[in-house]
Amino acid sequence: MAKPLNILLITTDQQHYTAIGACDPALKTPNLDRLCREGTRFDRAYCCNPVCTPSRASMITGLYPSHHGAWTIGVKLPEDVPTLGGHLIEAGYDTALIGKAHFQPLASRPDEPSLEAQPTLRDLDFWRGFNRTWYGFEHVELARNHADESHVGQHYALWMEEQGFSEWREYFQPLPGDTAEHAPRRSPAGKYWARSDRAWGLPEDLHYTHWTGERSLAYLDAHGRGEKPFLLWTSFHDPHPPYTVSEPWASMYDPDDMEVGHVVPGEHDRNPPHFAKTQEKNPDYGTWHKPYEAHGCDSHLYPEEELKKDKAVYYGMISFIDQEVGRLLDTLDGLGIADNTLVIFTTDHGHFLGQHGLVAKGPFHYEDMLRVPMIVRWPGVVPAGQVSDALQSLVDFAPTILDAAGLPVPGAMQGVSQMPCWRGDVASVRDFALCENRHNPDMPHVMSYITERYKLTVYRRGEWGELFDLVADSGELHNLWAEPEHQALKQELLLGMVQAIMRSEPTRMERVAQA
Repeated sequence: MAKPLNILLITTDQQHYTAIGACDPALKTPNLDRLCREGTRFDRAYCCNPVCTPSRASMITGLYPSHHGAWTIGVKLPEDVPTLGGHLIEAGYDTALIGKAHFQPLASRPDEPSLEAQPTLRDLDFWRGFNRTWYGFEHVELARNHADESHVGQHYALWMEEQGFSEWREYFQPLPGDTAEHAPRRSPAGKYWARSDRAWGLPEDLHYTHWTGERSLAYLDAHGRGEKPFLLWTSFHDPHPPYTVSEPWASMYDPDDMEVGHVVPGEHDRNPPHFAKTQEKNPDYGTWHKPYEAHGCDSHLYPEEELKKDKAVYYGMISFIDQEVGRLLDTLDGLGIADNTLVIFTTDHGHFLGQHGLVAKGPFHYEDMLRVPMIVRWPGVVPAGQVSDALQSLVDFAPTILDAAGLPVPGAMQGVSQMPCWRGDVASVRDFALCENRHNPDMPHVMSYITERYKLTVYRRGEWGELFDLVADSGELHNLWAEPEHQALKQELLLGMVQAIMRSEPTRMERVAQA
């Protein structure tokens, strides 16, 4: 009898789709490259929202953000939404999430309590006793911060104390009300001594990347040979800004060797006005920042020298993660379960490092932002050493994993099973991908429709939009939206977009009678 299928989902946060060694020889990722050799790399994979919370929620619900409820960051994913883990638990699986969740906001209200907000975030006694199933994960070990951000806490802080590192608070930015005893150490000049330029003084073996890998290995050791199959989501936090990491990773790459993107003069002349504003010193985005900040709606003018330093650390973060990925793969081999473990690697959304004059992220639906790296390995099932250009969407993960495990896919899920494509039985199961992006109740609110050749982007307000020919204009420099000779194509794609939205409507209940 065949062994039940295990699932190991490995994700990063904000990784450009080309930022693996198989795509960029300047980047050292031998273990991700190994995954590429032993599985299939999908070169046309897309997030369904280029922001953390909604994208991550779509991965575990099989729903678009407009349906699962967590439509942007700072919004809670309702805890009653059915998830992949919940379906797998019913089928006899053990389920675990280790690393970054970001399903809940950094603020809590009585009607919308958040476990990822203060005071719960740093209530280590609470996390020491936390043992309930959360979003379909029976076992959770969480950390919310990026680099030395102040919202460190949860299981990561608890673990640091268990390692005898009681002074961990001194390596992170202070919270309001922190006592002098727990304030970050400063040099006489008043700067954090824990971070020198982009090198973080936190020891490598206490960094959250190592913690995520270490705790995932502990889970595999405890459950890898058990009678029950498992779903383990190993969720790394980087290479998300701030750009600081422990040595030796902080200085692994020379900034002088880094190539960064640039704005092409005139490329934003045909784009919606918020693109050109990014190249101003003090742009006015009006009401777009109400009630809260809209990421990326600000000046993106940034010194190239600093951008190269950022990219060098960004690459160092990825190589650090790659080391931990290698430990996970070696453990699967050592436990003898690699052949019946489906390994999926991806990220939640992309990243700008100067492309189009942009940095980090924002409502700019270029490939750099929407496309994600994606690798799938399942020995004997998923072809090895292949590169596929079949359209993929992160909303497909939940239904595909259920299908791979031999379980029915609920009609309530909007994604589709990619298993026929992953097995290589068909060239593709999708002819479109959708990406939603809504930061505030009104604007920015944008949606993109992507086909094999074209990308169409529509806004909630205004007559402007984007239409790019991804074959003839792979750099997305020439927006065809307003050009008279492309109006028939635009109308065709607008109809295709509406029909794609209709095709994605969920059907929670089946029709079982005439009336």
